[in-house]
Amino acid sequence: MNLHNLRIDYQAKPLNKQDMNSNPLLEFEKWFQQVLNNKVIDANAFTLCTVNEFNKPSCRVVLLKELSHYGFVFYTNYESRKAKEMEENNHVSAVFLWKELSRQVRIEGIVQKINDEDSDEYFESRPRESQIGAWASPQSSIIHNRPVLESRIEFYTAKFKNTPIPRPTYWGGYIIKPNLIEFWQGQPSRLHDRIQYELIDGVWQTNRLAP
Repeated sequence: MNLHNLRIDYQAKPLNKQDMNSNPLLEFEKWFQQVLNNKVIDANAFTLCTVNEFNKPSCRVVLLKELSHYGFVFYTNYESRKAKEMEENNHVSAVFLWKELSRQVRIEGIVQKINDEDSDEYFESRPRESQIGAWASPQSSIIHNRPVLESRIEFYTAKFKNTPIPRPTYWGGYIIKPNLIEFWQGQPSRLHDRIQYELIDGVWQTNRLAP
């Protein structure tokens, strides 16, 4: 399959470093609000990349659920593959792609669990079906077929009938505390704008990178 001619020549407004916030988390918040204003589908989806004890990387798409002054929060099963890899190696990377705006944000940082109280609060806000799913799915484990999963859903639906559903102890949140964030804006002729923030001795240093 020859894909040589599969290309888009981006025509977005250029990025100027002097117009960007000195704090990349505040700049990300500004970009994310623009994404929401443009009604981008799955605006909070990002690719999370982890590395296991054998230095083998793996990536998957997860959902951002909170942006704080400290970093990026998402939730998952603590017994999943990504959780086990984050336990072994807490260095992760993440990529947000908003193709409708010809924009991308790349993040590198350290990941850690958030406290139980915040995980409880978020779990309580989830739709009941999603709460059941957290109990029913042994995430990343091999199952024989889909009926196995459906039977587990039926079991936990009956178990928690007419009662509040507690958060499983094996499910909760993580925060990525960034030490590098790169903002990418597509430009014509592949001469894209790349503005990188790097945390050095507690201070964000900003530089423009060649495309």
